[in-house]
Amino acid sequence: MSTRTYEPISQRSLAFLGLGVMGYPMAGHLARAGHAVTVYNRTASKAAAWVAEYGGRSAATPLEAAAGAEFVFACVGNDDDLRAVTTGEQGAFSGMPPEAVFIDHTTASAEVARELATAARARGLHFVDAPVSGGQAGAINGALTVMCGGSSAAFDAMKPVALAYARAVTRIGDSGSGQLAKMVNQVAIAGLLQGLAEAVAFGQKAGLDMPLVLDVIGKGAAQSWQLDHRGKTMVEDRFDFGFAVDWMRKDLGLVLDEARLNGARLPVTALVDQFYADLQAQAGGRWDTSSLVRRLKD
Repeated sequence: MSTRTYEPISQRSLAFLGLGVMGYPMAGHLARAGHAVTVYNRTASKAAAWVAEYGGRSAATPLEAAAGAEFVFACVGNDDDLRAVTTGEQGAFSGMPPEAVFIDHTTASAEVARELATAARARGLHFVDAPVSGGQAGAINGALTVMCGGSSAAFDAMKPVALAYARAVTRIGDSGSGQLAKMVNQVAIAGLLQGLAEAVAFGQKAGLDMPLVLDVIGKGAAQSWQLDHRGKTMVEDRFDFGFAVDWMRKDLGLVLDEARLNGARLPVTALVDQFYADLQAQAGGRWDTSSLVRRLKD
């Protein structure tokens, strides 16, 4: 459980749609910061459990949850899920008051971000695409990094509220820019993890004391978050935690689709995506993304 403290705030009326491994603690931070939070989740029992833990109330539909809310947050699965909770039947856009801000924390396509920003403007609403980095631990500890796309006015309005669960909230540019920045993040992580996996596998084949080696190289130019937090668990062959292979493949699919549109060349990313497909074929879809090393050990 997080032990973070919260800055004094003016209470806002909020809604949070989607209480998965990320959304559940994020919505909890908003409630603990003093906001009035209404939650919606496709599986109603999860929403009931959240209310029992944090207070607030639950709603049967996104539309009901968003009624009267100044800010509506969402963290759902993919583009289609996002469309369903915004512009679909019983979607939030139909219940939000004029000038309200919708903040989307789903890792989705830049295309759907632009589409929903246009739909929001047509209804007198604001839309910010705001994917996050930091994983489940970052959500629990209120230490996420948030990359935002949208108007400066909408960003300035939502930032103080989002800081309840984030350590950094940054506007990258116009609509879609947040999603594109998240894609950059995932490209960087994919390459780092493959390099780290090869380093660990090589060191083990060489008979080295790899926890010691990782400690040593972590004090030099090879240091990274992935080395610090995943290197030793790679050595120990532990992967029953963290960011799942299935989720990374979804994210890399978005990256590769965007690259086909903008002409970017991503040979290593495409290769690592196929390595993750190999792990899925080994029933490793729920293993942590650091499980790339298993391909090199087997």
